[in-house]
Amino acid sequence: LDRWMEKLKQVVAVLGSQWGDEGKGKIVDILAQEYDVCARYNGGSNAGHSIVVNGTKFAFHLMPSGILNQKAQCLIGNGCVVHLPTLFTEITKLEEKGINCKGRLFLSDRAHIVLDLHQKVDGLQELDLGGGKLGTTGRGIGPTYAEKMNRSGIRASDLTNMEHFRKRVGAIAAIMNKRYPSLNADVEEQVKLYSEFARQLLEREMIVDGVEWINARHKEGKKILLEGANATMLDIDFGTYPFVTSSNPTVGGCFTGLGLAPSKLGDVVGVVKAYTTRVGEGPFPTELFDSVGTHLREVGVERGTTTGRPRRCGWFDAVILNYSHMINGYTALNLTKLDVLTGLDEIKIAVSYEYQGKTLHSIPASLDVLAQVKVNYETVPGWKEDISHSRSFSDLPPNCQRYVNRLEELLNVPIVWIGVGAAREATIEK
Repeated sequence: LDRWMEKLKQVVAVLGSQWGDEGKGKIVDILAQEYDVCARYNGGSNAGHSIVVNGTKFAFHLMPSGILNQKAQCLIGNGCVVHLPTLFTEITKLEEKGINCKGRLFLSDRAHIVLDLHQKVDGLQELDLGGGKLGTTGRGIGPTYAEKMNRSGIRASDLTNMEHFRKRVGAIAAIMNKRYPSLNADVEEQVKLYSEFARQLLEREMIVDGVEWINARHKEGKKILLEGANATMLDIDFGTYPFVTSSNPTVGGCFTGLGLAPSKLGDVVGVVKAYTTRVGEGPFPTELFDSVGTHLREVGVERGTTTGRPRRCGWFDAVILNYSHMINGYTALNLTKLDVLTGLDEIKIAVSYEYQGKTLHSIPASLDVLAQVKVNYETVPGWKEDISHSRSFSDLPPNCQRYVNRLEELLNVPIVWIGVGAAREATIEK
């Protein structure tokens, strides 16, 4: 993949372009082998990235995927919300596999902390919604971001003063207990648990001024990879609200979630699955309920890395991708899981939406409208040949090449990398 690697700028962002689960971790892992810094800028342990290296599977939730490059440094930025028990579980599992994290993994002092209490409240809020549930992961992400916006949250810097931390937890617990009497939040239990995590964070010298840290690395000329969690259609502003996450996975989140100036960003890589999936509730125009949907789910092993929930599957949606490109300005695309389409007689591509006889040129904010759109498809012939061992674009069957080329025409963005299997080496350059 050297040809395109050489063209990438000093700072590159990797973003999910659909509803998440596109396979961002794999391309981040590949690119991170050539980058000095890998930084997460949004989300929390609701994210799930799976990477297979030399037959070993790594599942990340909070950890930047670049941690597998032992020469790289990693930062969890201020735009993230961090559940420390999950983070230290990931650290332990990595170090058991010989991946050293000490002196390589840093946490912004402005990142907000997810307490176990937030996770319990997340579940209670879903119960309150009943039939109108959002389908959250239950990881406490929404309640923590809500506190952040309500200016009552806890940040990593608060862990350097445990007496102050105790007061902050007490204030949050009082509000939670009043709203949910059955919660019976135990302040001292949380303080005891997080005191130990605070000790480990300080011992490892993990808490840093994230803004100063990332800009210092940039000034030093370090190559920086920005890793997004979730995806455009789950963005709190631009996604299918309210069935979204609570942060900005789109390109703007790179700047607010790390403190980097927009002028420092060079390239934006969009990761797009060769079909479409989503987890949770909300409209999904190209969703399939037939044997093809079953094929995509079973062959693609479409279950959430974080929740284990089966994913909803559908045809590739060029309308969503063009909307995503308008927002993020992709300079290159990574097409993933192309091999999953092998065996289908024909493949459909959603090329436009209609509503009440009119063509829509964007994704409507109204979910009622989105749920009622008529989807117009192009149909292209499929292929039967196994492509999992292909290592160049010319190795792909003619119909497979035509499918990729047609997607590139519809999106007007170069498809640079193509995933034909789960392993790191099962990626070819177009």
